[in-house]
Amino acid sequence: MDNSDAPKPPTLLTVREVADYLRVHQRTAYRLITNGTIRAIKIGSQWRVPEQALMEFIESGMKASAPTGKRKAEPDQFKLPLD
Repeated sequence: MDNSDAPKPPTLLTVREVADYLRVHQRTAYRLITNGTIRAIKIGSQWRVPEQALMEFIESGMKASAPTGKRKAEPDQFKLPLD
């Protein structure tokens, strides 16, 4: 039986993988996850972040730092909400 039409499950990242991707300390990534800034699910005692949720977090930082016309923003610099 061909399962090519079956939906592919999302890639789930660990806290360490999120920290490595964002190039921040694991505690920073853990804090972003546990306070809900990055959407995640808890499986047993461990957190997992769907890859799409991490991309949404990054995109939200890019949108938040878009120039508003009031002041000139630095080119190619984005600020992510690190609470």
